[in-house]
Amino acid sequence: MILSRSCRARGIHHHSHNLNHALKITFSCSKRHSHSHNPTTSNDTSINNDTTPEPDLPLKGIRVLELGQLIAGPFAGQLLGQFGAEIIKIEPPTTGDPLRTWRELDVDGVGPWFRSIARNKKSVGVDLRSERGREVVRRMMRGVNRRGEGEEREGGVDVVIENFKPGTLEKWGLGPADIHPYNPSLIYTRVSGYGQTGPWAHRPGYASVCEAESGFRYINGYPDESGKLVGAPVRPNISLGDSVAGLHAAFGTVLGLLARQRQTLPSSSNTNGKPPFAGRIVDVSIVESMLNLMEGIIPEYDRMGKIRGPSGSSVTGIVPTNAYPCRPSSSSPSPSTPNNNSTTDPTPPTYDYVVIGGNGDSIYTRLMHAISRPDLTHPLSSSFSTNALRVQHQDIIENAISAWTRERTVDEVVQAMEKAGVPVGRVVDMRDVVGCEQVRERGGVREVEVRGRVKVNSSSNGVNSNSSLGSQVGVGERDEYEERRWTVKMQSTFPVLEGVDGMPKWAGPDLGSHTDEVLRELAGLGEEEVEELRREGVVR
Repeated sequence: MILSRSCRARGIHHHSHNLNHALKITFSCSKRHSHSHNPTTSNDTSINNDTTPEPDLPLKGIRVLELGQLIAGPFAGQLLGQFGAEIIKIEPPTTGDPLRTWRELDVDGVGPWFRSIARNKKSVGVDLRSERGREVVRRMMRGVNRRGEGEEREGGVDVVIENFKPGTLEKWGLGPADIHPYNPSLIYTRVSGYGQTGPWAHRPGYASVCEAESGFRYINGYPDESGKLVGAPVRPNISLGDSVAGLHAAFGTVLGLLARQRQTLPSSSNTNGKPPFAGRIVDVSIVESMLNLMEGIIPEYDRMGKIRGPSGSSVTGIVPTNAYPCRPSSSSPSPSTPNNNSTTDPTPPTYDYVVIGGNGDSIYTRLMHAISRPDLTHPLSSSFSTNALRVQHQDIIENAISAWTRERTVDEVVQAMEKAGVPVGRVVDMRDVVGCEQVRERGGVREVEVRGRVKVNSSSNGVNSNSSLGSQVGVGERDEYEERRWTVKMQSTFPVLEGVDGMPKWAGPDLGSHTDEVLRELAGLGEEEVEELRREGVVR
């Protein structure tokens, strides 16, 4: 396991040559591992009633303060929490994370997406736009207790995740320069559109615009005859850049934790201006995260002057690999006749589709024999013996495959390709994915219980507030709620680690479910202090 800050504070330090040995040691950090997962309010979303001792997950004992909103930062927090880290999510006390009310909303007015991305997290409502709220968070970040500032305390924070516009935390007095003198081992994981430095650092950056600036959008769409993008680029119907940045943020955080574990921290905060270990600040840019996915595009441009353009449903330089039309099943609409060139045809599909990957000489040969076209293989024709030659004859090959698949259903094509040993996949929607035997067998989708409050009547004069947030968003005094339970399906824990149960411990909690617990333990506040802050609207 990676050492928590509290373990390090008690002198458990290991140099790099002792790292493997250190990972095998069982550490006595009982207080850090004994937190109840049950929220302190009645709208409890905990589902873990199993009394079986939990395994030592890789990040057990690591405490993360998540200041991020929406997707990129919270997705990093989700990944860390799935593998044992304690995630404390700070949210605006009146509205919560905006993702709570994005897209489809459930019976309580909270989106199922939030219940998934906020799994295993503790929700604390704190107003970061007020100085008193910032001071509460500052105390948690510094690791101070009620006996005075600057004292090491077992309840300290190991990681802060944030995805505000660069400079926001500094403006609030919560940046690294403000906190590191008190807590030099704290790791800052910072996600932004363009990074913390550079001439564009100040720009706001959502996934969509950063995908465009990374060059990713240009290669998604349909090409003209010269290979350039024609019309508007096509975007995936997900915020891909945010999720990719979240993956980089989680990976960078773990690297920072490993670097911290390998480096003995000095006994004082005086490090002569140098960071005590590499990776104390993890600077994640959405643009750079997307750029990291761009394969050989930059080297090819540099050495050959090639600018890769869009390729429709295929991929440049590999033939055949494409989406091919199939005869619809009885439940599908009647087909029309599409353009045979599926690489450049933007017409909405009226066929069912499969993706076939004929990459590699031997796979290609098996594919051609399976569709009864051995004439397109070596030695009958030397024009198709290598991938480079096949690229030159792409239209001939694609048309041959499409002519064969169009006369068969998806199931018939899949069966024939599997028999021939050719990679094939159905183009399916989420209904098919959730019901897939492979997904079910590996536990890829989990059903998690939610305990929420649903409004049963209202005196709010038409204000839409059917939500667990409603008591502070225009709700009348006579609104009545009842507690209900339901389940929501969500992705499991990936990657699959031996000995790790992928079942989330609980779904994303209602806003402020853990405020009292966390403020007492991490900020050192008493019950009266918390209630005073609540009356002032600083916390919820």
